[in-house]
Amino acid sequence: MQCNRIEVQNFRNIEQACVEFDCGVNVLVGDNAQGKTNLLEAIYLCALGKTFRVAKDAELVRFGQEECSILQHYSDSKREQSIEMQLYTQGRRRVLHNGVSLARTSQLLGNFRVVLFCPEHLSLVKDGPAERRSFLDVAISQLHPAYIRSLQKYNQLLKQRNSLLKLAETDRKTFDDTIELWSSQLAHEAAYIAFVRYDYVKKLNLHVGDFFTGMSGEKETVRVQYMGKAHIEEDMYADRDFCEKAYMRLYMSHHDREIAAGSTLWGIHRDDLEIELNGKYARIFASQGQQRSIALAMKMAEGEISRFYCDMEYPVFLFDDVLSELDAGRRAFLLGEITDRQVIMTSCEGELVRTKNTVLVKSGTYQRKE
Repeated sequence: MQCNRIEVQNFRNIEQACVEFDCGVNVLVGDNAQGKTNLLEAIYLCALGKTFRVAKDAELVRFGQEECSILQHYSDSKREQSIEMQLYTQGRRRVLHNGVSLARTSQLLGNFRVVLFCPEHLSLVKDGPAERRSFLDVAISQLHPAYIRSLQKYNQLLKQRNSLLKLAETDRKTFDDTIELWSSQLAHEAAYIAFVRYDYVKKLNLHVGDFFTGMSGEKETVRVQYMGKAHIEEDMYADRDFCEKAYMRLYMSHHDREIAAGSTLWGIHRDDLEIELNGKYARIFASQGQQRSIALAMKMAEGEISRFYCDMEYPVFLFDDVLSELDAGRRAFLLGEITDRQVIMTSCEGELVRTKNTVLVKSGTYQRKE
């Protein structure tokens, strides 16, 4: 898969730009706050329909303008395709795939696939469970479009069930009459999401150790394990019916605790990844360098799984200013691993990467280096 060209107008600090990319490694070079990450953000937006930086659509529109547009031309093993987006300060948006208007932005998922690696991901191991759940959700949603729909439904049901729990002290009858209905629906979605996450983490575990060993050159073992919150054995998450019943038992057995907490205490919204280094918790015992190596290995593994699911075709890798965060050994490993796929990366230091595909970035303008 390859991003061939992107045309951007009034997006962030970019008034107007048209940038072409080659296969292999492409580097956007420039000082900070010139627009390097903004262009990556536009590419990422075409893949997932959302930005990797916290922002509303109105904040993506260039100051003083009412709308912005992105037109991306990309190709896969079958044909050339396009994604077009118009974002408006009023909050609405328009999305087209190959010229056909999409009813929902989520319909973009799976068409143009990316793996993003940015400095925030270097803390993936030591950060809290929410960061690791986000890693799973972003990776899986590009492979299983039904997953994001189920996750959205789960979050809506969770909100309703939590509201019911908060009202239970003053209206116990409504709670008793409806809690089984909400719990049943929530358990159904939770079982599917847990099943997909469990399956993905099994595949992730197959690759992470190899990448980590190749990076460190040491005979250390890394293990990634899915930690679901249905209180069942790990391999039972592969049985959706069993898992759904397990969640249902939890949702119907601890009402007093949940009412006291005012929230649902069990479910996929509390899932985590347990990462072990040499049999010990990596979050506690791994050095900062080891944690960074594991995080990098997880992102590289994400690309391998995406390739496996999509006709052995790699996604596009987006690296946002990570080379300067890595030591020479990890940097060399990364650059050695990405020679057979398209990579678009940003850097303040052009000398860190030797490539003929260099774009100089200054104040939202982009010029290919001759």
